[in-house]
Amino acid sequence: MTAMPLAKLIDDNAAALTLYARQWCASPEDVVQAAFCKLAAQRTPPNDPAAWLFRVVRNAAIDWSKAERRRAKRERTASKPVGWFAEASIDGLDANAAIRALDSLLPELREVIVARLWGGLTLEQVSLAVGCSLSTAHRRYEAGIVALRERLGVECPKT
Repeated sequence: MTAMPLAKLIDDNAAALTLYARQWCASPEDVVQAAFCKLAAQRTPPNDPAAWLFRVVRNAAIDWSKAERRRAKRERTASKPVGWFAEASIDGLDANAAIRALDSLLPELREVIVARLWGGLTLEQVSLAVGCSLSTAHRRYEAGIVALRERLGVECPKT
């Protein structure tokens, strides 16, 4: 599709498509933009571009909405404290206190601690996962462990 017919379709339909998509999703502008990009990428334009756009926007908005609901459900499930510890206490450590201590960490420290301890990743793998150097991952891990010990009143084991 050439630029002029595409520009006319945008002018004539963008507002209505946004309103149409809004009934299904919270980001209708993104869905409409993606539909126009999809239309521009078509080798042969559809017979009825306006109807095609409405169909694509409808399907994309519904898919977007489903994805948002799945994401929200995952976030609700992941935020439940039972996800961190299976037991209420572990070797005399109060799991709820540990959860509060973990939640109070800076996000960059917490993500390294969780990836290392719960994910079982090496520090090299953690550095790749979070996009930092190995030494930064190590510093964050150590700082997180120190902060957790302080918050929980647990002393470093003597060797």
